[in-house]
Parts: sequence; structure tokens; C-alpha cells
Amino acid sequence: MSDTGTESSRSPVGIVAGGGLLPGLVAEACRSGGRPYFLLALAGQADQSGSGVEPDAWVRLGASEELLGILRDAAIETVVLAGHVRRPSLAELRPDARALRVLARAARFALGDDGLLRAIVDEFEREGFQIVGADSLVNELLAPPGLWSKSEPDEQDRIDITRGAAVARALGAVDVGQAAVVQGGHVLAVEASEGTAAMVRRAGQQRRAGNGGVLVKVAKPGQERRVDLPTIGPDTVADVAAAGLAGIAVEAGSVLVIRREEVIRRADAHGLFLLGCRVDD
Repeated sequence: MSDTGTESSRSPVGIVAGGGLLPGLVAEACRSGGRPYFLLALAGQADQSGSGVEPDAWVRLGASEELLGILRDAAIETVVLAGHVRRPSLAELRPDARALRVLARAARFALGDDGLLRAIVDEFEREGFQIVGADSLVNELLAPPGLWSKSEPDEQDRIDITRGAAVARALGAVDVGQAAVVQGGHVLAVEASEGTAAMVRRAGQQRRAGNGGVLVKVAKPGQERRVDLPTIGPDTVADVAAAGLAGIAVEAGSVLVIRREEVIRRADAHGLFLLGCRVDD
């Protein structure tokens, strides 16, 4: 765990938890590093038990005043936004007055995910909270460059990786998604609001006869790196294997890898390749 500042390191880290394993990994890193933390789980978003950590409090996503008040009462100075958040309907969100103001500011960015996240980060910072990325607290979370698996991509796979990275970059530039699946030069699927898992399943249904097919994930151009970096984990490997693809390529240094050792172990068991690549290359 890295230090986020001498003064702030004395106060608890506020972990605002969405779904998935990441909030638990951040809490575990704080615990092992002797840093106190306060886990505030988002109702209807955070897993009841999937993170393995009992929340200190729950709050509704649209209740911004209550959320900020809970963090202030817990003497939080540093906040990590960890885990995926499914975008609810406006009726389900039931935003309070502050949340409505955030949505109004996000409308300047056409309400894309990245624009909305920037508006949320701005709101935290207006209230004096320091927002840090999960990778600043959890060691070795960012994807390293190079081959991690026993299997290697062949020449066609590398061509597909290049095409997939270009497509995913183009998606990110218009704040749509961060991933694509390519087989034999053909784009089988691109990521939109359904998320990576559903996109990979759809790609599996579109696969052509023969080997190959690559999932490529990259960061958006101008990505707000403290929140919403693209992520893969053990479930991603299982989804890619079930879809009949050959492997996964991610942007090194810009994609989070949850439980990397388990990811590599599962990929080797399925004969998949795992590659961290520099998109500019």
C-alpha cells in the first residue's frame, strides 16, 4: 500500500463500495498496511457478501447529502470509489437536491459515464475530500506489460489485438465503452451499457468457425484514472473461455487486474493467453 499523504494517512480511508471484488481488496490492503478504513456500501449496487468485508454503513446512491454526511461524521479525508456501479433509472435513483445538481453538471458532457464520473469527483473535491485511485492503495493492481500466461497469441491474434485496441479507443473517445472482441479481423462485439460480461457472451454467439477471437480492453482517451479504470478478473477469464475465445489483451498500466494470480491460473487451465500491451505500440 502506498502513502497518499502524511496527514491524510492518519485518518480512515473512506471506501465507497459498488459491486465486485475491488472494495474488499482495498479494505484488505488498508487492514494489512495498518490503515483504518470506513466502508460505505451503495445499496442495490454493492454485493451483500461478495467483497468479503462487512460494510460500516449503507447508503442509497441518490442520497448525496446523506452519503457525504456519513463520510464527514466518520472523519474521512481520503475517499476511494471502488467497484462497478450499474446505472439506475432516474425513478430508481430518486436523487436528492445535491444529486440533481451533479446530474445537471454532468449534462454538459451529454451524461456519458466519464462525464458523470467527473461531475461526481468534482462534487467530492468541492466538499474537501481527496479522491484517490484504488491502485494507489492496492499493490500490483495495474496490468503489467508482457505475456503473463503459458499460451501465446499467434500472428492473427496480434492483428486482432491491434484492431481491437483501435476500436476500443474509438469507443472510449465518445464515452461509450472500453472493450471490443475481434476474430480474424472481424469485430464481433463492442462494449456498451451492458458491460463486458454480456458483451463477451454476445461475441461468443457471433463467433465464426475456427480458432481465435480476442477480448481487448483499454482505457478511454483522457480517462479519469482515479475512478472507473477498465477491469478484468477471474470471472472475465471464465466468460472468455465459455465464449470460445483465444485470449485477453489489456492496456498495460491502465487496466486493473483483480486477483491476478487467480486470473493467470484460470487462463492457463483454459489454455488462454493473457497479454499486457502498450496501445501506442
